[in-house]
Amino acid sequence: MNLEKSKQIYEEGIKYIPGGVNSPVRAFKSVNSSPVFISKGYKSKIQDEDGNAYIDYIGSWGPAILGHSNEELMEGIEDIIRDGLSFGLPTKIEVDMAKLMVESYPAIDMVRMVNSGTEATMSAIRVARGYTNKNKIIKFEGCYHGHSDSLLVKSGSGTITYGVPTSLGVPEEIVRNTLVCRYNDLHDIKKTFEEHGSDIAAIIVEPVAGNMGLVAATPEFLKELREITKEYNSVLIFDEVITGFRIAYGGASEVYAIEPDMACFGKIIGGGFPVGAYGGKKEIMEMVSPLGGVYQAGTLSGNPLAMHIGYKNIKLLQRDKSIYDYMEKMAIKLEKGISENIEKLGINATIVRFKNMLTLFFGKGPFNNYDDVQKCDTELYAKYFREMLNRGIMLPPAQFECMFLSAEHTEEDLEYTIKSNYESLKAIK
Repeated sequence: MNLEKSKQIYEEGIKYIPGGVNSPVRAFKSVNSSPVFISKGYKSKIQDEDGNAYIDYIGSWGPAILGHSNEELMEGIEDIIRDGLSFGLPTKIEVDMAKLMVESYPAIDMVRMVNSGTEATMSAIRVARGYTNKNKIIKFEGCYHGHSDSLLVKSGSGTITYGVPTSLGVPEEIVRNTLVCRYNDLHDIKKTFEEHGSDIAAIIVEPVAGNMGLVAATPEFLKELREITKEYNSVLIFDEVITGFRIAYGGASEVYAIEPDMACFGKIIGGGFPVGAYGGKKEIMEMVSPLGGVYQAGTLSGNPLAMHIGYKNIKLLQRDKSIYDYMEKMAIKLEKGISENIEKLGINATIVRFKNMLTLFFGKGPFNNYDDVQKCDTELYAKYFREMLNRGIMLPPAQFECMFLSAEHTEEDLEYTIKSNYESLKAIK
């Protein structure tokens, strides 16, 4: 496969952008490759700068649920642009969007728009601390909630609970109030609350983790989080930046039938534009300025263009919720085909699926937490990724990311993908 133009652009990019990319996973370092630069996309396909076409299973890491360049979604975008891009003043579409989100996600009564998932989680935690007048928060190892200082934390070597920074530039005193627990571990969460419960403001959790590969919470685990936060008067925050409007119209809250106190959103609510949001119960959200004493502001928050496209994206999903059934049907087909290939070839791998998201782990499951996924063979995944890329399949350029289905993936796409999966697994065996 010719990637000469991508290589040239990358060589130019590293002169001006750290690593030549604006987000680390795009560097393709985890798969021992240089980045593929994309020029355009349509439906289930994307095309790179060299003209190579790929069946796309990244989908902008989730937002492209209706496929790329959806004609109905894009219709009228020029009229919106002509009316103005940003005003720094309120617009009606912001209110329309907030109303739609509140109606679509029963757990929240009010919502505040921001510009990224990182902003959403950072702000939600600040609000939870302001509301409870407590300092500590709990996160889970392997869950990613953006790159704000207090969330760039992993467990220390001595115990799972006490966190240490995972990035340079994050002082230890910043993360001392972030407690790290093991995902899907009921004993660990109970023990942490017994020790620190009086000062735990919130738990933040990905109900379906998507950044250590696909690892879903057990219903029992989320139920315990709901019960223990109520017992200790802490705030339960669902990070639905990935799962919101993705695994179901009502997100993980609908799937698990659990209502958090607050929820964070992104990706799909912008239809591909930079966006984030956090929402919660009325009494919690009324802590946010200008009503309350928790400050948060943003010049581009509620940007009219992002709001118009995000609103239309959600309305299209609302109009035809059979999209979710279709995507899950396609995902089941992909899961079955890959699983059969693994068995035929005797490969040490496991395909994991939750609704319309999947991860092919190069290791034996089950995968319930960060420790489990760390046993996977990342070098073998890198070889597999390159084999699939050469066959025109764009997978996540890292073992610990998810594949996303869209409403535009076809039976033909999946049959070719399953065939390519067999050939690629055989080639690296």
